[in-house]
Amino acid sequence: MPITELLERNAREYANDVALVEINPEIKERRRVTWKEYELMEPNPLEHYRREITWNVFDEKANRFANLLISRGIKKEDKVGILLMNCLEWLPIYFGILKTGALAVPLNFRYASDEIQYCLDLADVDILVFGPEFIGRVEEIAEEISRNRLLFYVGENCPSFAEDYTAMVANCSSRKPEIVVKDEDNAAIYFSSGTTGFPKAILHNHISLMHSCKVEQNHHGQTREDVFLCIPPLYHTGAKMHWFGSLISGGKAVLLKGTKPEFIMDTISKEHCTIVWLLVPWAQDILDALDSGAIKKDDYELDQLRLMHIGAQPVPPSLIKRWMEYFPHHQYDTNYGLSESIGPGCVHLGVDNIHKVGAIGVPGYGWEVKIVDENGTPVAQGDVGELCVKGPGVMTCYYKNPEATNEILKDGWLYTGDMAMQDEDGFIFLVDRKKDVIISGGENIYPVQIEDFIRCHSAVKDVAVIGLPDKRLGEITAAIIEVKDGYNCTEEEMNQFCLKLPRYKRPKKIIFADIPRNPTGKIEKPKLRKIYGAERLVEEQNKA
Repeated sequence: MPITELLERNAREYANDVALVEINPEIKERRRVTWKEYELMEPNPLEHYRREITWNVFDEKANRFANLLISRGIKKEDKVGILLMNCLEWLPIYFGILKTGALAVPLNFRYASDEIQYCLDLADVDILVFGPEFIGRVEEIAEEISRNRLLFYVGENCPSFAEDYTAMVANCSSRKPEIVVKDEDNAAIYFSSGTTGFPKAILHNHISLMHSCKVEQNHHGQTREDVFLCIPPLYHTGAKMHWFGSLISGGKAVLLKGTKPEFIMDTISKEHCTIVWLLVPWAQDILDALDSGAIKKDDYELDQLRLMHIGAQPVPPSLIKRWMEYFPHHQYDTNYGLSESIGPGCVHLGVDNIHKVGAIGVPGYGWEVKIVDENGTPVAQGDVGELCVKGPGVMTCYYKNPEATNEILKDGWLYTGDMAMQDEDGFIFLVDRKKDVIISGGENIYPVQIEDFIRCHSAVKDVAVIGLPDKRLGEITAAIIEVKDGYNCTEEEMNQFCLKLPRYKRPKKIIFADIPRNPTGKIEKPKLRKIYGAERLVEEQNKA
């Protein structure tokens, strides 16, 4: 069935249960109000600090927006863009679009004006819904993009070049629109990370979205009693598809606007969260804050928290070992996926396999996996090859890009571009991105292996290993290292530490600098290669 029917079921069966909560601790922090002071306030002056809606109101809001879109001529297969920070309006808008039979097109909140316009044009977007954080960027291109599309604004003080979403939906019917949506209908367009240039448009249908709901609940066993803490941006498949576990179970979810360790721990404690999905940097920050005493575990109510899981990037085993030392009674899972496979879950570790930390796991619910060589032939167990996945969550295509589609989709198999190997127990380990493999003197070097080693150093907060140009070897390995606050580390000390690595894996260059990551937590290696690759070329030229 289409995913919209899950929302409608929840509105019927759990009408008055809380569906979504929005927490904005930045407001409380700016006004220096403690939790206790906040709870005692009457009337509450921090009206936007915490907002919530029930399943019934959620569905009504989705219906109102759907009816607004229909009144503006939106029909099946049209596209509506969403450019919003996480907020209580985000998901009702998303489902309102789906109820019309149109496609939801979420946009990355970090896009510059030219990237916004590029994506709107690529996906043939008819209406763009945007929030206050994007007024400046949208205004730069408003004259151009408004020639053939409408602009709806969500927030206070609507700019003159857009229409006021709140005022418009207030006058729309809350009844379900009479539009027939089928499983095989297209549902959404997501965009690739764009780490190799402008992003590609990834087309998914309702079958994909429904499968991600089933995968999430199968892997993590959500019930109506669970409370899911959602921190990553909803435009990304990872956050939304993990939230689908709340949707299919009728459980509550909390949208937290902020990633500071104290924000996360406060919210888990006060909202009685049972499941949290973290990115590696946030888990690292929490552990560092606990180590330093900046936050204290005993200050929070954590007995109800049953599961912490991580995805979106390779997870250092050392990080999880540290986490389990602080939280030995929590379940843990790693989730692997791509936007092309409707986000996380095509491979997962499984909560019972903590002894295999370091692996991404085994094929997920309803998924098949194979590892192949450059000719598409499955490799022997233990050998490195490209990871391929197959299942109901594979994208339909790259929208309007048949050449790129044919490169990645072959006989129903999605070629992920990730290099992996399978151990004797059938667990899959990521070795590296195919494009990130360093070839030095004819030897393949996989950066993730070096990064996992360097992260074991007590002073290291984050690390990225990249290849830099070299006349003699083709490439050399360089380790860009971000040091923890309050710690010191020298190049000589790090080189001494790396002597434990095989000689060919030892970084030839050590650089101390911040590690840039995108909103989904992935290290932006193309940016690092551009910065330090150019510097290396200058070095080579000076030597010559």
